[in-house]
Amino acid sequence: MTTETKPAATPATTETASEDTLFSQAKEALSDAGETIGDVVDDLVEAAKKNPVATAAIAAGAAAAVAGAAFGISKLLDKDDDAK
Repeated sequence: MTTETKPAATPATTETASEDTLFSQAKEALSDAGETIGDVVDDLVEAAKKNPVATAAIAAGAAAAVAGAAFGISKLLDKDDDAK
């Protein structure tokens, strides 16, 4: 004679409360992140206004880095295709 024990049921209200808590925490974190990003963008705009030449140089360097990475990746992919 075997007796089966059922796992204890978790009340739905506890799960709902936990989900609501997690949702509100995530919402608050996103709100804080949005405010921080806004502050950073404002600071970047001010720095760009004060140093337009430096801003242009940084943008050109970033564009060159992206172009170089894209070129390198395309060469690696071409090499991989040739090996097949």
